[in-house]
Amino acid sequence: MLFSYTYPRPALTVDALVMSGTAAERQLLLVRRGKDPFKGWWALPGGFVDMEETLQTACLRELEEETGLRLPAMEQFRVFDAPDRDPRHRTISVVFYALIPEAETARGGDDAAEARWFPVSDLPRLAFDHREIVDLFLSKQGKG
Repeated sequence: MLFSYTYPRPALTVDALVMSGTAAERQLLLVRRGKDPFKGWWALPGGFVDMEETLQTACLRELEEETGLRLPAMEQFRVFDAPDRDPRHRTISVVFYALIPEAETARGGDDAAEARWFPVSDLPRLAFDHREIVDLFLSKQGKG
């Protein structure tokens, strides 16, 4: 199916916020970006939604492609829609989350150069607005 629009449209993305461990020792799964923008920076796994998939399916696919982690489902957290959140173009992201008991083996794949678990108390500098996303999630969970 070919789409043609007279007016610009925002791009739709998904981001996966996956945490492991107990509330006292929570870890966050991040990927090191292999491409610009923010090449080399850490970020939440995620990417663009394909035309024929649901948002949750897109998020689970991006998570597996970028980290090797396969989850059966994730819960929707919220939408992030600041006009300047992505320097390439107008991008709206739907963030999904999962809390898992233990950190599972993760490896970088697709456009992620590396995947790694970080203690939430010692996160690296994050790309885009991902630090804002993580901080808001932690505050909503009562752990921030």
